[in-house]
Amino acid sequence: MFITVPLLDLKAQYATLRHEIEPVVREVIESQYFIGGPRLAAFEKNVAAYCQSSHALGVSSGTDALLLALMALGIGAGDEVIVPVYSFFATAGCVSRLGARPVFVDIDPKTYNINPELIEAAITPKTRAIIPVHLFGQLADMEAISHIARKHNLFIIEDAAQAIGSADEKGRRAGTFGDIGCFSFFPSKNLGGFGDGGLVTTQNEELHTKMLYLKNHGAHPKYYHKMIGGNFRLDALQAAVLDVKLKYLDQWTAGRQKNAAFYNKALASGELIRPFAVEGYRHIYNQYTLRSQRRDDLLAYLKENNIGCEVYYPVTFNNQECFKPLGYKSGDFPVAEQIAREAISIPVYPELNDDQKSYVVEKLLAFSA
Repeated sequence: MFITVPLLDLKAQYATLRHEIEPVVREVIESQYFIGGPRLAAFEKNVAAYCQSSHALGVSSGTDALLLALMALGIGAGDEVIVPVYSFFATAGCVSRLGARPVFVDIDPKTYNINPELIEAAITPKTRAIIPVHLFGQLADMEAISHIARKHNLFIIEDAAQAIGSADEKGRRAGTFGDIGCFSFFPSKNLGGFGDGGLVTTQNEELHTKMLYLKNHGAHPKYYHKMIGGNFRLDALQAAVLDVKLKYLDQWTAGRQKNAAFYNKALASGELIRPFAVEGYRHIYNQYTLRSQRRDDLLAYLKENNIGCEVYYPVTFNNQECFKPLGYKSGDFPVAEQIAREAISIPVYPELNDDQKSYVVEKLLAFSA
């Protein structure tokens, strides 16, 4: 039997929601209300409640969410911001775009999130903020990070692009621990739009108001600018689609968790290192990431067998050419650099059927036998 398992099957998801999504899209089109409006307001209200946040603002992408957060906190030239050395490029790139310096810190060898034990050594008088990343859908150690931030009077910007709905053992959700939380609605995310989109969350009324103005070029009122912002708006069409999908997010998360549990049990033997989940945490499995010392061979093998897979992320920040002027060198962050050589993500989306999952496991076990 010929089986193909894509890394993600958005068509399968859409097939179950077409009857709900198409009417709201038509409604927005017929209204011709594409920027702001009731659809955006409704989504922001609903997603704020989901994230357990006092305030939420839809923005144009996860990258722009980070950029907006940094701007709102006044971070710029001469400032330093601590970031994990292993993440999607935007985590560090947005810091550099504002003229600040990203300061890299190695990651925890189990969770792949920033290692709190290494943060204080990276703090200098120029440090203004920490950006912990909740990588692959699991919270960073926010209790430890929050303690360090309070001790040194630093801002916290949570990069929760992959972690909407992730929580700690007390049920506190991603995006509510720091000053600002940043999310992405890129189509491959657990809550994905029909294009780019993002979100910022905050419990601080003043920061909410400031970001509301900054995402509209800093205008308040219209055409009057006390500050310089940008065009960071989330389209009403995207908000309408996301609001429909939001109702199903917990159901989809449960599906991902079920699939991850299936893999964990089936892959208990063999050379592959399975993802570590912190006990009591709510891991939403934006990715199910394995490790293999023969990662590149495994990548080619899975593709030959029609199994979707991807490497997140093959190059750590210290080894990116654009960051060479920062003075880091290869080998400075041994844990992250090892993970970057070994990590590979496999399909975990909720629409996977039993035949597909069994086929993936069969091939993985054959490879590692």
